[in-house]
Amino acid sequence: MITNSDYQKSYFKIFNESSVIVTGHTGFKGSWLVAWLNQLGARVTGLALDPPSKPSHFEAISLTDSIQDHRINICDKEALQSLIKKTKPEFVFHLAAQPLVRQSYLDPFETYTTNVLGTLNLLEALRLLENRCTAVFITSDKCYDNVEWVWGYRETDLLGGKDPYSASKGAAELLIRSHVKSFFPQGGLVRIAIGRAGNVIGGGDWAHERIVPDSVRSWAKGESVQLRNSQATRPWQHVLEPLSGYLSLAVELQQRAELHGEPFNFGPPAHQNHTVLDLVKAMSQYWDKVSWEDLDTSQENPYESGLLKLNCDKALQILDWQAFLSFQETVRMTAEWYSSYYENPSTIRDVTLSHIRKYEDFARGRGMRWAQQV
Repeated sequence: MITNSDYQKSYFKIFNESSVIVTGHTGFKGSWLVAWLNQLGARVTGLALDPPSKPSHFEAISLTDSIQDHRINICDKEALQSLIKKTKPEFVFHLAAQPLVRQSYLDPFETYTTNVLGTLNLLEALRLLENRCTAVFITSDKCYDNVEWVWGYRETDLLGGKDPYSASKGAAELLIRSHVKSFFPQGGLVRIAIGRAGNVIGGGDWAHERIVPDSVRSWAKGESVQLRNSQATRPWQHVLEPLSGYLSLAVELQQRAELHGEPFNFGPPAHQNHTVLDLVKAMSQYWDKVSWEDLDTSQENPYESGLLKLNCDKALQILDWQAFLSFQETVRMTAEWYSSYYENPSTIRDVTLSHIRKYEDFARGRGMRWAQQV
């Protein structure tokens, strides 16, 4: 098991006592990232709206007491600039977003405003910094112009998006690229890179119209979960997999100027794509009295991609990073978390931290570079 002394010798030791800002820290991925950064000894400042769901992972594991918790809208330019100036971050992880495809159809204005204007506001705030800072902007695998071909998208493929969410992420990428070229020279104080991740699952996600939260909510009440487009395939990965990629990218970016402005995909191997139905069947093995109903009404709903894969060779070759959990391990860790929550929610903080340690132990045992002592 990883110990505190191990962290001082780890690849991620750079975060110990570092000032780190996480935008979107009250969200699902953001709260897991903050929990991990806390374990690494970082001084974390969070910037976000209130948690987007009830219950929420952020509140369930009581993160407020261990960080500087600021409830600021990423679209509030003045408040954002003031916090960035005051905090003087050495690292920034930008996860604040409207993250749901179907919500983007209901409120495209909010989606574009948050995902594009919010990104612009952060870039503008970083321009004012007078200290060295490494910033990782998280977008999405849906930033690509998805023509649903059978091979994985590479970082050089076209950006696009048929739905408002995907288009907003493509637009944010164009904005980042433009600002890096225009305002952040390679020899400057601020270095920026982009992380793109596939569909993330794991304990603590209660967003609506996502398959895992929909399933556990229904099954906890003894109800059948209704599946939309059950044959759609996704690069499912545990939340800790892309987070290890973001952290690795930040470490390498701080040390290697040539990575400034570069995008990276973080996802599972291409052969690990599974359908929605595959995921539900795998999850159901860890629950009693479960059922589902395949609505198969994709023609009646707004467009959602049916096939999407990522090629992550760039992260492997340049960062020496790769996802390593099997689909079965990913599902088991996810199901264990929710089962623990519904059985005894008071213990869930310990469960989250134990999953981080377990993931680190797995990584070290399987030879992942970032998990080794240096």
